[in-house]
Amino acid sequence: MYIPASVKTSFSYCLLGLSLGMTAPAAFALGTDQEQDIEIDARKWELDDRKNQTVYEGNVVVTRGSIRMTGDRMTVHYTDNEELDTLIVEGNPATYRQLPDGGKVYDEGRAQRMEFHEFDNLVILIEKAEVVQERSSFSGDRIEYDTKLSRIRATSAPASAADQTGADGRVKIVIKPRRQKTED
Repeated sequence: MYIPASVKTSFSYCLLGLSLGMTAPAAFALGTDQEQDIEIDARKWELDDRKNQTVYEGNVVVTRGSIRMTGDRMTVHYTDNEELDTLIVEGNPATYRQLPDGGKVYDEGRAQRMEFHEFDNLVILIEKAEVVQERSSFSGDRIEYDTKLSRIRATSAPASAADQTGADGRVKIVIKPRRQKTED
């Protein structure tokens, strides 16, 4: 199946640019956002050194340049060396958006749960997952992006399970045609 390069690039940088930017070098973020401060706004914040995790709760909003993530709860798990291990954003839905370099339209994603697994090079959107871009969109119960292999996989729940969630048990991909240039 054809997946536009912009889908691969934007999807990875939207989530990775934000999550990696919290603890890793800015080289992973998009050019327009990597030099910006990361701001986290929440009603509650808790650091647990014994569990190596930080939890933000209550209308969590994370911004960095044009990147914006929202959710009801964000949990950041660290290794014993204080490096990012896993970042989990949960919400109804959890959302992200980012204006790509040179873009005029925001790339957006939403799911009930978004996970970034640093050492597995994996971003996962779970339950009612959807990614929308200027020329394409795709949705399913689960969308996985392998950042090392640049591989995206969308799956849906089996039809019987989907009936309970209101989904139809199918993955949906929409690719819009390129706009024709008009000559004056």
